[in-house]
Amino acid sequence: MSTTFITPDLTHSTRLVLSDLESLRHEYNLLLSSTIDEDKCQRLHQSLESIDLGIDEAFVMLELDNHLENLDSEIHKLTLQVQRLTQENSWLRDELSLTEKNLQTSTQIRQDYERDIDLLNESLISSPSTSDNFELTNSIDINTDIPIETKEQIQINSNSETKNHSEIPPRFRTLHNLVIQYAQAGRYEVAVPLCRQALEDLEKTHGHTHPDVATMLNILALVYRDQNKFKEALQLLTEALTIREKTLGHEHPAVAATLNNLAVLYGKKNRYKEAGKASTAIF
Repeated sequence: MSTTFITPDLTHSTRLVLSDLESLRHEYNLLLSSTIDEDKCQRLHQSLESIDLGIDEAFVMLELDNHLENLDSEIHKLTLQVQRLTQENSWLRDELSLTEKNLQTSTQIRQDYERDIDLLNESLISSPSTSDNFELTNSIDINTDIPIETKEQIQINSNSETKNHSEIPPRFRTLHNLVIQYAQAGRYEVAVPLCRQALEDLEKTHGHTHPDVATMLNILALVYRDQNKFKEALQLLTEALTIREKTLGHEHPAVAATLNNLAVLYGKKNRYKEAGKASTAIF
């Protein structure tokens, strides 16, 4: 809302009157300087006082108009600032709402992770340090829930353990089970970090070129395959194949199973030449 009550026409008229009054005062001063009649001089002095008063009032009106114009400009700036702050406040409220939702989601994920860790710790406490009868099927039904390729790799790895007298640590077995469970449930954001943790632990314990490392690489590759991340899956399977060929020999069934998985993935990537080579290598 404008605070100016002096219209542009009135301002213009005031300036004209001010100019006329100043001219009139100049004339009266000339008359006063040339007059010796005391009565006339007295009347001229009275007129000059009235003229000076009018000039002062005109200046006051013009200064007031200028002040009100500045005030209007300041009000306009403040109004724009209020609008901007209102928009920013609305944006900040939206951001706060989104952040609160993300915080709730993160808190829930953290609680899920903490619960999973507690379950894992309980499993580790309840598992014996060594057990020849501990099977990977303790947590799930291997015949109904796990993909064919995964079942082949678990069985092959079990046979290779017997052949090489390699005892898989209970923590690796438990992580193995959890990975398969989460993958079957579609919770890849949990399954992949668990695989990575198992890989890190196995590599620290046995080194990179160990059959157990190859098995976990194979499982992680299948998890990536289920997410249609075929490039990552191929890299992991190729790495697992290299380890198995080096540690188990080219004729080992685990090598054949890995080649079979590679052939399938090459087929999904339409890389039929590589798929054919992998299939031929099996025989």
